[in-house]
Formats: sequence, C-alpha cells, structure tokens
Amino acid sequence: MIQYGVAVLEKDMPFPADCALSWIIWVALSPSIVPCWTTRHFIAKSESIVAITQNTEQTMNPRITPIIALLLLSGCDQNSQEAAEDQAASEPAAGASVYEYAVTHPNRRAADYDRDAGRKPAEVLAFFGIEPGMTVLDMFSGGGYYSELLSYVVGPDGRVVSHSNAAYLNFVGDEFNERHADGRLANVEVLMAENNELELPAGAFDAVMLILSYHDIFYADPDNSWPKIDGPKLLAEIYKGMKPGAILGIIDHYAEAGSPRETGNSVHRIDPGIVISELEIAGFVLEGKSNILRNMDDDYSKSVFDPELRGKTDRFVLRFRKPVGTRPDERGSQR
Repeated sequence: MIQYGVAVLEKDMPFPADCALSWIIWVALSPSIVPCWTTRHFIAKSESIVAITQNTEQTMNPRITPIIALLLLSGCDQNSQEAAEDQAASEPAAGASVYEYAVTHPNRRAADYDRDAGRKPAEVLAFFGIEPGMTVLDMFSGGGYYSELLSYVVGPDGRVVSHSNAAYLNFVGDEFNERHADGRLANVEVLMAENNELELPAGAFDAVMLILSYHDIFYADPDNSWPKIDGPKLLAEIYKGMKPGAILGIIDHYAEAGSPRETGNSVHRIDPGIVISELEIAGFVLEGKSNILRNMDDDYSKSVFDPELRGKTDRFVLRFRKPVGTRPDERGSQR
C-alpha cells in the first residue's frame, strides 16, 4: 500500500541545511519505511513549503538504510552548498570594494561589460559616494545600465528607483524591459513618468543620478513623446525628493564653453557652466568635479550620435549636494 506523508515547514526555515540529521534518525528508526525525497518534491507556497514524501510500507533490508541516509545527506549538503554560493554572490569578496564587486558581478549582461571601459562606472560611483543601504533615483535611466550597478552597490538593505518614459523606452528598444523582467533586480523598482509629470515623495532619496541626460532638458520632439521640459520645475521636484545632505550626480557631454542651451537640442551637448548655474539657482551646492571621463580629442561641433564619436565623447562629471538643514521643499540657495 502507498502512503503519502506531508511535512509543512515555515517558509523561512533553513530546511535544506538542517534536514539531514532528522531524516537520518527517521530512517534509522524506521528501516521498513523508506522516504523517496528529492528537491523536486518542494512546492513553493505563499505561506509555507510543503514537502511531499512517498512512503512504501514494505519490509526492506536494513543494510540499505545507511545508503539511503548517505544519499539524503548528500542531497542536503548540495542544497546547502548552492545556498552558500548564492549568498557569496550577493556580497563583496573580502578586500574588494563595493564598486569592484558591482562591476564584476556575475549576473551582469555581456553588453554592459563591453561599455565599462568608456564609462568607468567603479570610479564614477566612488566619486559620487554611493554606498550600501542608500535609496537612489536613476533619472532618465535609459536601458538601465547604471540602475543595475546601483542595485549591486546599495545591496539588499538599499533601494533603487529606475525612472524612464515612453520616449526612452522607444529609444533603447528591449534593453530596459529585459533588464527588469521577472524581478531580476529585486531591490529595483521602475518609475514611469513622462516629461513634466514627475512626482516624487518628499525627502525620499539619499542620491539622484542624471547620467547623459541633463542636456535633454533643452531637447524637444513632441511628435516622438518628448515635449519640452520645464527645467526649473523638474529641478525643484528632484530637490524636493532628496533628503537634506543627499547627493546629485551629473554626467553629460561637453559643449564649447559659452555655448547656448540650444546645443542640448542640436548636438545633444551642454556647457557645464549652464548646468552649474542652474543647479545652484535650484538650491544645490557644487561639491566636486572629476576628469575621469575626459577625452580631449572630442569634436564638440559634432553630435554625440556621430558614429565616430558615440561612446567616446568628452564628458564632465559633477557632484552636487542638497544642503543639510533644509526642508524638502526649501531651497538651500536663493540666487
């Protein structure tokens, strides 16, 4: 006669690591009942994990029992080893910086690795001061290259909000959706908001990043889902959403010094002097500049999408801070 035994375990109970001893004792005391158990018999439920074992009430040779016990122990050890490997992949190796860990993470896409040489993400994130446990907004996140890196840096105690809109989704193709599909980045949430419709909770973010997108404030293509952005309104919303003392990281393509804002529309570049001036008016304080993405061979007269320049432009890197001691809706500077 076939019987089915059902053991209900709490969902957070580390069963695979601790199961071997109980199974061995059970088998040793009951040589006539042999459990047929594999990891396939575990069915994930929302409230519990149900282990279904098939038991046969037949007298068996007791000499078989130790063999079964060893097999069970081997299965549990394998599950424990896999769990340990998963845990190791979620934490930086001893002596490695959190930025090196993020850049070398085994789950990254091959195409992202190919972009690293020109983007130097470890150096950029270190300069911006992104740390584990932070809540970070990746504005106009494109295909999500930096959103994924931020996910690994902030870790399980942090959170990343990856912002996009219809125009950017059309521009990047399937990359954004594939990156975020099936909960692939557990600590990342997607925020869809069209131009001039962004609404952020007050004082929510430890850092905000605008990567290669500040110039788009001056771009307009309403026929392709990109109406002209109200720049002061956007900056005020970002300022409101940041905690006092929070970081604003900016990367963009250099335009000639003294160039008008319209270069953001024509060649997708911007004079960093404009960026600094506007952000200071919005209340931010310039804290640092970096030359890590400079390329003095760039031709500022050409579009950043020129085939000879794409991915190799001269870029400025700026770190701003929202002053400490200000309310979420209060500017730190009135210029």
